[in-house]
Amino acid sequence: MTHPSTIHTKPSGASAWNQQELAANPHENAEKAGKVRSMFNAIAGSYDLNNRLHSFGRDQAWRKHAVRTAQIKPGDRVLDVACGTGDLTEWFARSAATEVIGLDFTRGMLDVAREKRASNLTHEQASKVSYVEGDAMNLPFEAQSFDALSIAFGIRNVASPAKALSEFQRVLRPGGRLIVLEFDRPAWFPMRQLNDFYCGWLMPRTASLIARDRSGAYRYLPKSVGSFLNRHQLQEAIQNAGFRDVKSRALTFGICICHRAERI
Repeated sequence: MTHPSTIHTKPSGASAWNQQELAANPHENAEKAGKVRSMFNAIAGSYDLNNRLHSFGRDQAWRKHAVRTAQIKPGDRVLDVACGTGDLTEWFARSAATEVIGLDFTRGMLDVAREKRASNLTHEQASKVSYVEGDAMNLPFEAQSFDALSIAFGIRNVASPAKALSEFQRVLRPGGRLIVLEFDRPAWFPMRQLNDFYCGWLMPRTASLIARDRSGAYRYLPKSVGSFLNRHQLQEAIQNAGFRDVKSRALTFGICICHRAERI
């Protein structure tokens, strides 16, 4: 079986994001949903490789922390929203969970996730996992049907984070745990300056070269972080959606924030 890091996506001829759109706030673009789907389809084949290289391997440590924070128990049913190529879904499959569903609205990412499942997991772990194409703002599941729900680096990519959080609240059982991993700007000034240079100038160029990407994905991604809700604003949004005990932990100098909350 071909390893995902060796899958090469053909260069995308059409740009999902142009310079004028990225000069403005991409979260206010009326065509954001379609543009996000287009760009993730364009970079799906090299997505994992870029994640490992440009996070210096920390992206997997962040996901493992998220699973520990979710406190999964035997019998738990887990939904991983915006699962992408399935990295976090796979970490949940290695936990005590009985069933893990990965949901994403980009078919190209799900194709990679399905291919990885058999090679990265044991037969028992893989049997827990299923992948579904769907929208975070309109989840195709019954109310109160999950014990834990995660979204890693995806909440800023939905058209309406508030609507998505409301859906998360709907499908979680009372006391169910919500885990949100998202990027933020470090509070410590020297690290913030270094991070801004790395994410704003260096990473978009090197990642685009590796992915042979013309969609503008790696110019959108740092822009989407800088113009999204900060740590405290996201905490407030989670609480307003009907969650309690909202706690946040900064990881790797505050580059990544892990938010945990419980459904009322």
